[in-house]
Amino acid sequence: MLFSVQSFLVLVKMKKISSLLLVLTCSLLLACQKKTDDASAQASAVTAPVTTAEPSKAPPTTEPSDEQRELEEKKRLMDYAMMEDKYLNDPRGQWASNAKASSTFGDDGKSGPSESNLAKNALGKVDGESWTNNNQNIGFDWLETSYDKAVSANEVRVVFENGNGVEAISKIELQEPSGNWVTVWTGISDQKVDRRGNRSWFVRGFEKTSFKTKAVRVSVANNLQHGYKVIDAVQLVGE
Repeated sequence: MLFSVQSFLVLVKMKKISSLLLVLTCSLLLACQKKTDDASAQASAVTAPVTTAEPSKAPPTTEPSDEQRELEEKKRLMDYAMMEDKYLNDPRGQWASNAKASSTFGDDGKSGPSESNLAKNALGKVDGESWTNNNQNIGFDWLETSYDKAVSANEVRVVFENGNGVEAISKIELQEPSGNWVTVWTGISDQKVDRRGNRSWFVRGFEKTSFKTKAVRVSVANNLQHGYKVIDAVQLVGE
C-alpha cells in the first residue's frame, strides 16, 4: 500500500514537470514565430520597390505649313477689306466738305507748309491724300471737319494713314447749332496700328445726339504716339 502511494506521488510530480515543460516550449515557439514575422515585415519594408508616376508628356506641336500660313494671311486681309468696304459704303456716313487744323507740317519753315500736308487733303473719301500736323511729341493738335448735312450723330470714324496718330487720339467733339462744342468721347485710344492694310481706322460710337450737328473736331495728344499725325479722312455717321 505504501509503494502504491509513493508511486502515485512520483507520477503526479512527473506530470507537473511535463506540463511545465510543455508550457515553456509553447512560449518559446510563439516568441520565435513573432521574431520571425517582425523580421519578415522589416525586410519587406526595406526591399519593397518604390514606384513613381511617369511625367505626362505634352503632345507634339505641329508647325503650320507654308500653305496654311498663306491662307491665314489671306483671311486677315479679307477681314480688313470687308471692314473697309462696310465703312466706305455706309449710307448713313458722310465725308467732310471743309476742314481746318491747329497746325500743319512745315508751319515753322521758311517756305511754309506744302500743299501735300494741308487740312484740305482730309476732305472727301479715303484717297491717300492727308493732313499732317507739325508736332511729333509735344502738346495737342486738332483737326476740324464740316459736312453738308446736319445729322443726329452716333459715330465718328477717323482714318489714319499707316496708323500714324491712331494711338494718340484723345478727344472727339461735335458742334451744336449754337456753335458750342460738345465732347462725345475723351480718353486714351485703345486702337492699335492695324498691320493688315495701309490705314488704321479709329471708330468711336456714342449715344445719338439730341441736337443736329455738321462739324467734328478730332484732338490728338502728341506724346501718346511719337511722330507726325497723318489723317486721310473723317467720317460723320448719323441721320
